[in-house]
Amino acid sequence: MKARHKRFLLIGIALALLGGATTLVLNAFNDNLVFFFTPTEVADGKVPKGQNFRVGGMVESGSIERLEDGLTVRFTITDTAKTLPVVYKGALPDLFKDGKGAVAQGKMDDSGLFIASEVLAKHDENYMPPEAKAAIDKAHEAARTMKQ
Repeated sequence: MKARHKRFLLIGIALALLGGATTLVLNAFNDNLVFFFTPTEVADGKVPKGQNFRVGGMVESGSIERLEDGLTVRFTITDTAKTLPVVYKGALPDLFKDGKGAVAQGKMDDSGLFIASEVLAKHDENYMPPEAKAAIDKAHEAARTMKQ
């Protein structure tokens, strides 16, 4: 085999390895990609079926209910236009409270209940995820235009 053919073979192998590595990285990225939705978007059916996603808004006042096992919690997230029932099994963040902002990650079940695998709470009074703030502002605007 000539040196020129060896060089082409090495270049071909290097390109195949690079393509394989790129495929693996993009596949891992796609598996970890999680989209954010509001309760209104969930109610409108805009969420991916059978995939993890995040839903955020405010924890509806008086909706937090701890079940018998002590670890399972039911609560409702709202964007002031629509509400979404959530069930989470695990320890909640210390800042998780009624009327405060929260983001839950998980999947919808067939009955319309959001099964959360992770719950995040805002870290101070002034912070809210930009997507959640925009959704709440949009819901307030829609409610104002409906009243007029």
